[in-house]
Amino acid sequence: MWRAIQAGLLAAFLIAAMDAVAEEKISTVPQIINRLKACFKPPRLPRDHPGMQIGFLVSFTKTGDIFGKPKITYESEYASDNDRLLYRTALVEALQRCTPMPFTDGLGDAVAGRPLRMTIDNRRTKST
Repeated sequence: MWRAIQAGLLAAFLIAAMDAVAEEKISTVPQIINRLKACFKPPRLPRDHPGMQIGFLVSFTKTGDIFGKPKITYESEYASDNDRLLYRTALVEALQRCTPMPFTDGLGDAVAGRPLRMTIDNRRTKST
């Protein structure tokens, strides 16, 4: 019985902590970038795959929703068509998970409608 109560309390604590993190206001452009990078889940690739970079432009509304359509601006030159598709899909999923972003009023006013250029670097290095 005690373990069930402990498990219930732990679950409630974790849910409250997750809600608090989700509600933290974003007040700077670096915080936008960090949040998007945290939302990005790279595709599952073979261990020896080099990974890749993907650059994009995205604009937001004052309230943190995506404004218009994000645009891919760069993909690693060695990436195959399949790699590019996998990373584009992962990027779209990250944008869906992260938006709307909880902007402060000041940041919302500052970034609304302005394109932000970002790069996700998921390149892997081989250890020796």
